Parts: sequence; structure tokens; C-alpha cells
Amino acid sequence: MGEDEEEGLTYAEAGVDIAASEAATAALLDAASRDQDDTYAGVLEIDDLHLGLTTDGVGTKILVAEAVGRYDSIGIDCIAMNVNDLVAEGIRPVGFVDYLALEEPDETLTAEIGRGLATGAEMADVSLMGGETAILPEVITGVDLAGAALGVGTPTSRPRGSAVEGDVMVGFASSGIHSNGLTLARRAIEREHDYDDPYPEDPSRTIGEVLLEPTRLYTDLYEVFERFDVHAGAHITGGGLRNLFRMGTFRYVLDDHPSVPSVFDLVQRYGDVSDEEMYGTFNMGLGFVLAVDPEVADEVVAETEGMVIGRVESGAMVEVAGLELEPSS
Repeated sequence: MGEDEEEGLTYAEAGVDIAASEAATAALLDAASRDQDDTYAGVLEIDDLHLGLTTDGVGTKILVAEAVGRYDSIGIDCIAMNVNDLVAEGIRPVGFVDYLALEEPDETLTAEIGRGLATGAEMADVSLMGGETAILPEVITGVDLAGAALGVGTPTSRPRGSAVEGDVMVGFASSGIHSNGLTLARRAIEREHDYDDPYPEDPSRTIGEVLLEPTRLYTDLYEVFERFDVHAGAHITGGGLRNLFRMGTFRYVLDDHPSVPSVFDLVQRYGDVSDEEMYGTFNMGLGFVLAVDPEVADEVVAETEGMVIGRVESGAMVEVAGLELEPSS
């Protein structure tokens, strides 16, 4: 083990600098003359019809699939990462298209990906409307998968877009690592293990299988947006719990966080990753959050799998697990 491998890992050192990524995105938006905002999806309002569109990919989770030779679940991830962003805007997902880029044709691989997309579409209740497969030997090494989702909402389903001081936060557990932070997770785990090694907490599964656990779909929460006074929603993706700031600049006090799945303990231990880096990179077991009026919080919890995890106060901080996370600069 080299000397540099004994030091604690950060997401930036692993290869993904969130601050630099946000700066690059801002430059793209400015150059393209697009309004920069912090919404999860673009929404076009046509009278009472609100059309939502979002796009995302699987990211470096696909390298885990490549390492274990199993691609049958990443299609679910691709759909989930897109449709969950629509739901955060109070938009019901209805359609999906994929973009698959390959270094060379591979019928077995594409069939596995196709099965995952079909499974994800059925789970999310969206139509697979089409897609594109490109063979790009001089552009790509291996394979990459991305997609775009279309959704429909109404003025009554859309949240106000910002939390309100005094709101209650209702949180929904993740299914594991989802499809963010895998660059850091892979670097950490590869220090000690191969992906086909038994998972320490459950030797009946391999580490690769645990990392490939598909992203949870939150499409059932669209009904919550329609029925209750939801002020804002947050899909916890890249950037970890700082995604809460996408509901507005407030002090988000999480005093009853869901249990943290053991996969995060594994990443933190092998990578010697700090608590602040973990909560600022991964979902840490919290995949989706709603900021709701206190009067409806108990009813939302009673009718969903959510739990009250905290409250919204004046300020600019996320308080969780003894940490204070500030907004990204």
C-alpha cells in the first residue's frame, strides 16, 4: 500500500471537485444565455399545463457494473435519477428516452441494459419513448448511459419552490449509495477489496452487488405534492445533504436522521473519509426530503414511508450528526 493511499480520501482528490463542477456548470449556463437557477428540472408553463424535462446519467457507477460484468440494474438507476428530479418539482413523470454510448457493439451488454431500462420504466410507470445508441470508438472507452425524462404537472401539484421557516422536514430513506459519489466510494473500497469479495455485513452478497443496488424511485410521492401543502422537495444526489439548500437558504436541523446503511460505513472506514466529506458527498441513507407545513406533517408520515427528520429555521446551515454544513461557495 503506497503512502498516499494511507491518507484520508476526499471527493475532489478522488477526481470529482463539486465546487469546480458547479463553476463549470455556471459558465455553461452563462455562455448559453440560460437563466441559472437551482431547480431539479426545466419546466415550461403552458396555461395550466406544466411540462417538465430533466436529464441525467448513471455516472461512474457504470464502472462497477463493468468490473463485475453485470449491467442489468443500471437502467433502473438511469430512470430513477431522472424521474426523481421531476418529482422534486411536483411533476409526474410520463416518458423517458435513453442515450447509450459504446466503444464497440456488444449485444449481450445492450440487452442487459435494455432489461434494466424496461424494469425501471415499469417501476416508475413511465413510457420508454425511444432512445439512441451510438458507437464512438474514438470518443469513449467502454460504455456510458444517460437519459432524459418528460413529465406533466399542474399549478396545484407544484410546490412553492422554497421551504418556509417553521416547516417540518419529512425524509425518505435511500436504498443505499444510489448513483452519486461512486468515484469516491470506488477509490475507498479498492484500497482493501475486490468487487467480488463477500460484503462484510452480509457475506451472502458481494461488495459489487451492494454498490449496484438500484437507486430508489420516489415517484409515488407525486401524490403527496397533489394532496398536501408541500412547500419544497429535495432529491439528495451529488453534493449530499447540501442538496437541502436547493429548497432555499435556511438552517436545516436534522435531529432524527434515518439509519445510515452499512455501505457508507465501509466507504468511510476504508477511505478514512471525514464525517463532513461523507455527508457532503453521499445521501447517507436519506434519499428524498419534503418541507411541509407543520399541520400536515403527521398525515404525510402516516400515508407514506416517510419520517419526521427535522425542521427549517432561519439561517444558512445544515445541522446533522454533530456537523454544520454550509452552502457551497
